[in-house]
Amino acid sequence: MASALKNSERTGKIVQAAAQLFARQGYHGTSTREIAHLADISENTLFRYFEHKEDLFWSALEASFTGVRLRKDLLDSIAEYEAPEVVLPQVLALLVETVTFKPQLLCLIAVALIELRWKAESICQQHLSPVFAAFTRYLARNIETGRIRNLDPRMISSALAMTVIVHPDLSRLISGTAPPHPDSRDAVRAYTKFWLDILIPHAVTRSRDAVELTETSSY
Repeated sequence: MASALKNSERTGKIVQAAAQLFARQGYHGTSTREIAHLADISENTLFRYFEHKEDLFWSALEASFTGVRLRKDLLDSIAEYEAPEVVLPQVLALLVETVTFKPQLLCLIAVALIELRWKAESICQQHLSPVFAAFTRYLARNIETGRIRNLDPRMISSALAMTVIVHPDLSRLISGTAPPHPDSRDAVRAYTKFWLDILIPHAVTRSRDAVELTETSSY
């Protein structure tokens, strides 16, 4: 039992070191010797746990996907066909949290798709498809009923993700200053307003504003 626990801890340490280096230097730019050094083991010991460097990369990517899934409240909102004003901020919050707390995962996905594309698509699909497929189906249903503009739901899903991933760094490059929304809650609010303004038809927006105005004036 003690030996199995020790092996598990060592495997985890190797995978953690590999993920850190692969994310920073890419697959081809990282050697097993560097990984072994960071994990504080010999290279020969590393190969007793992982026969090939590629096996180690996929283990690092798989481990980094831990915790990336739709939360129950978001799943319930989608299943119950809640309004976009309810679902969209939940989706954007999930994306912002992932970008903020799992930046290494995004780097590893990029490395996989660029350097090891032959296998990357199947692994990314396994972990990401359930998340994006559920949201895309929700968008398609909203488009059918007119609550959202008649746009390609897959393109909307992709654009939402890229907004959260790319906007902070691109904004900094354009303005030369810090990202405009350093606080994650502010970012979610700003992204939600931006996308609701794009996705909700003007007629629906005017109707919603009229209802809000009526409710406000009744007090």
